[in-house]
Amino acid sequence: MRTILITGASGGLVQEMVPLLADDFLILLGRDVDKIEQLYAYHEKKAVFDVDIRDEATLTAFFEELDSQYGQIDILVNNAGYAIYDDFENFSSQQVQAMFDINTFALITLCRLVGKRMKARKSGQIINIVSMSGLVATAKSSVYSATKFAAIGFSNTIRLELAKYGVAVTTVNPGPIATGFFDQADPDGSYQESVKAFLLQPDYVAKKIVAAMGTKKREVNLPWSLALAHKLYTLFPCLSDYLASTVFNLK
Repeated sequence: MRTILITGASGGLVQEMVPLLADDFLILLGRDVDKIEQLYAYHEKKAVFDVDIRDEATLTAFFEELDSQYGQIDILVNNAGYAIYDDFENFSSQQVQAMFDINTFALITLCRLVGKRMKARKSGQIINIVSMSGLVATAKSSVYSATKFAAIGFSNTIRLELAKYGVAVTTVNPGPIATGFFDQADPDGSYQESVKAFLLQPDYVAKKIVAAMGTKKREVNLPWSLALAHKLYTLFPCLSDYLASTVFNLK
């Protein structure tokens, strides 16, 4: 039986993942413990915690407690994150800091604390749920994209560092997913409407993530059309900038 730690556990994507992990022991982190307990009441092999993932001291103490109570973590899934879409000059420094705190710095801290344990025992997997926004920039996602570009850069680096210790690092880069993520990022629903041709269903993404567990898969890019767009972005940056500012300027 694997022990899997998942952050952002109340999110729609995790709600689709948990039923696929019936044989695993789950450590679920989120801000609303009662909600998480209710969501996954059917899953008996779990422990639920409300931990401020932005605070390194709190996380350090938390993992020391986990070590004694539950032993090793086999798979870490960094899922917590959020977005605000707006013109770059409209963001306050507080908004920028807050988005980096969750999307980037918390992810890095969790990877460091769990990764060093995996490195010591020479086994484990880190799965970072990032975003296609960390591979292809689009208008009005300046801060969100910056947090995700940083997360991908960090993931790519620790993948190289941990490979010789038998620890896998997988990045999952989905396009827009039909979840509550957009309640804050797109409150009027206009963006979801404009990208409905690319909108992914959470159950589909969840199956792809679970299928990657226990493998050495480097990355999962979804959907195929945006994965292709990333390839073109790399090969033809000027053309891609043009398309991103015209055809795909949907926010």
